[in-house]
Amino acid sequence: MSDKQAEPRGLDFKWHLSSDAMEIATTEMEFALMRAFESFGRWQAECLVAASGLTLSGPENALLHIIRMNDRPKSIKELARLSNRDDIPNIQYSLRKMVAEELITKRGTSRTGVTYEATDKGKSATDIYADIRRRLLVKELREMPDFAQRLEEVSRTLNILSGIYEEVSRVVATHRR
Repeated sequence: MSDKQAEPRGLDFKWHLSSDAMEIATTEMEFALMRAFESFGRWQAECLVAASGLTLSGPENALLHIIRMNDRPKSIKELARLSNRDDIPNIQYSLRKMVAEELITKRGTSRTGVTYEATDKGKSATDIYADIRRRLLVKELREMPDFAQRLEEVSRTLNILSGIYEEVSRVVATHRR
């Protein structure tokens, strides 16, 4: 992409994060990713309220669905790995909230291994969530030509970007002063 293509007439995309075409494209992608993340979090929260009357944050909602995934118990370590998070105290706080709401149950001990699984209430909430998601979101996406293929491409791209961001995070953490 040339600088002329990156800058529509009357708009200046150059600033401290974007001084050439690659930086502009990267910055625009990052802003789009941030906006998508925030929109996704709002969608998750609103859909869960509609499904259950419960208010959880987007990341808490994601944990609930990950716990429900394949209807098998998950450890905190698995939840952190599957959600690409390393903020264990925040995950633990979210799990305590969901246990208090009776969406999940905690099993085991620190010696035998603690796992979390969805309760009947949690399964009902996630089933209703899935139905609302199917009727609203997926219905809209199905109506867009070739969108399933585009989503597959986006997923691959985001997974590649996750790896790149992880690697450059390690580099910065290793070499910062």
